[in-house]
Amino acid sequence: MLSQFDSKAFLQSVSSSPGVYRMYDSEETVIYVGKAKDLKKRLTSYFRKNLPNVKTHALVSHIANIDVTVTHSETDALLLENDYIKQYMPRYNVLLRDDKSYPYILLSHHKHPRLAYHRGPKRHKGSYFGPYPNGGAVRESLHLMQKIFPIRQCEDVYYKARSRPCLQYQIGRCSAPCVAKISDEEYAAQVKLASLFLKGRDQQVMSELVLKMETAAHMLEYEQAARFRDQISALRRVAEQQEVSHTSGDMDVIGAYYASGVACFHLLFIRDGKIFGSRSYYPKVPAQTELDEVLSSFMLQFYLNADSQRTVPKEILLSHDFADLPVLVDAIQSALDKKVEIKTKVRSERAKFLKLALTNATNAVNTRLSHKSTVEQRFLLLEEAIEVSKAVTRMECFDISHTMGESTVASCVVFNREGPNKAEYRRYNISGITPGDDYAAMKQALTRRFDNIEKSGKVPDILFIDGGTGQLRIAQKVVDEKFANLDVAPLLIGVAKGEGRKPGLETLIYGENEQSFTLPADSGALHLIQHIRDESHRFAITGHRNKRQKTRNTSTLESIAGVGPKRRKALLQYLGGIQEVKGASVSELAKVPGISVEMAQTIHDSLRGS
Repeated sequence: MLSQFDSKAFLQSVSSSPGVYRMYDSEETVIYVGKAKDLKKRLTSYFRKNLPNVKTHALVSHIANIDVTVTHSETDALLLENDYIKQYMPRYNVLLRDDKSYPYILLSHHKHPRLAYHRGPKRHKGSYFGPYPNGGAVRESLHLMQKIFPIRQCEDVYYKARSRPCLQYQIGRCSAPCVAKISDEEYAAQVKLASLFLKGRDQQVMSELVLKMETAAHMLEYEQAARFRDQISALRRVAEQQEVSHTSGDMDVIGAYYASGVACFHLLFIRDGKIFGSRSYYPKVPAQTELDEVLSSFMLQFYLNADSQRTVPKEILLSHDFADLPVLVDAIQSALDKKVEIKTKVRSERAKFLKLALTNATNAVNTRLSHKSTVEQRFLLLEEAIEVSKAVTRMECFDISHTMGESTVASCVVFNREGPNKAEYRRYNISGITPGDDYAAMKQALTRRFDNIEKSGKVPDILFIDGGTGQLRIAQKVVDEKFANLDVAPLLIGVAKGEGRKPGLETLIYGENEQSFTLPADSGALHLIQHIRDESHRFAITGHRNKRQKTRNTSTLESIAGVGPKRRKALLQYLGGIQEVKGASVSELAKVPGISVEMAQTIHDSLRGS
């Protein structure tokens, strides 16, 4: 479809100033946002006879209108472009989806401070260390900290209600300040050492611990000296694992690789000479996009994403240079009001970091391309095996999971030509059926999935049912009813487990005629079917277990008058679980914050049926 946009008339009135332009399609949707040092020159380049690539040609063919915003400088244009991309998420722009905020370690400002995982606004009083690339890096760091510094990590409600030391004290991971097993002075000293360690001052921490050990030995307090010795040993092992730089400082090291439409940016987060962790980012890149645009878009969206609440270091190492880099540096410095350097040519130790990041990015892209190639090949083999008349672009698989009829959950997983499409996965909580009736559960799940389905909706080309002929008949009946007035309908295939439930012996059954067939155990088509079947099974079991655990933890307490969500949470956290709550005496229940003696008696009587 060719654009009806009158480019000649439009270009006559465009300014040669710096600014931002927004391109709209016929439905008034923003399809591209760009910035330019010279708006007239840049926009004129879109309407030449010989366009540079397929992407630009496709973009121009959809233009129905263009809005222009003039700015004072190219830096201002870059900042405005970022705001517009974030607002409109245009289909022809490189888009980085980095919505989650970055986690920190929080050292609270209590009488006995706690070390804790923190994500989100910094509302709590205390010191924040990070940001870390992901939650796993924080949890790993907290686990290491527990081995070195016996500082509490428990919730405040649990800490305040303790009358005896918990298991963490018994295994040497906490000094039990809740029950005065350590003096306030000694606990404060440990907190100070932990804070210094998190700031990267390992040698200062080591020196203080050595001094404490020697003092204790001199005073003939050998057990105390031994504890300091063990602490020093643990600290030395951790420091050796984490240290990557002989020069203290903060850096982000970015390796970028782009091939066959797939881009990966692998980041090493280095803070205070320690590597906090690494993380790979895969921005959405429209076909035929140039590397310079991929680099510029990623850097702009990553470092000007205020929602992530991450700190930007003074030094950023990048594996590639690009034309807009000087303007980008000015934009970041202007937006953050701090000096930031982005270096692409470095030597010695920094060059090794950059090479490491680039190697990881390259491997990640090659792995993705290899996976895409394998999945594509399996789709082709499946199309050949079942002799479909058109290409299969979407497959779904349903499975049912329960334990003796309890907490029944149905899963729906979706595969496209690139493999699992997890954003489209769905779970259905099944209710109102006879416990254990898999046929009724399947009917309810499929009915809800295809309720109000329209021709323009997301209709799978193939619908797999994890089960035999009985479940397949139910599924076919639902599909026949829901798609009766539509021209399209999914092909149903049942996946029945083979003898001994061994992989490779599955029997496949067509839903329309119940004709069964098998595929060779080494067939790529069968491997694809096994993959989607196993994924639906995993997704169903995970949902079922979560639902079952939640039901078992809360159902008995929910039925007690006066026990709302806050009291349930306090009971479970303080006592450690529903079984402990059931076995607690009235006096033990009354020690839980927010539970009076009268309420404790009510809970005690209700749980025992008296």
